[in-house]
Amino acid sequence: MTNTATKRVDAILHRNRSILLELMGKNAVQKRVKRVELDRRGFNHKYITGYYVNSKGKMVHYVYDFALLEFTDQGMVIMRRGT
Repeated sequence: MTNTATKRVDAILHRNRSILLELMGKNAVQKRVKRVELDRRGFNHKYITGYYVNSKGKMVHYVYDFALLEFTDQGMVIMRRGT
């Protein structure tokens, strides 16, 4: 990956994290949001830092210290990791 591409991906990941932080606030541990709200703010669902499938078979996506879980077609839960 070229330096330019790396910087572009890093910028997208940091923007995604900023959007999650903005929605969560500084002290919340978990919050439900609508997917359209993430989309409206410019969250790019294609860029994550990791993922896993939980015990209920649901995919959990990570963006640095935040986890994102889709619980309905349009509803998501944002969770802060490590708290």
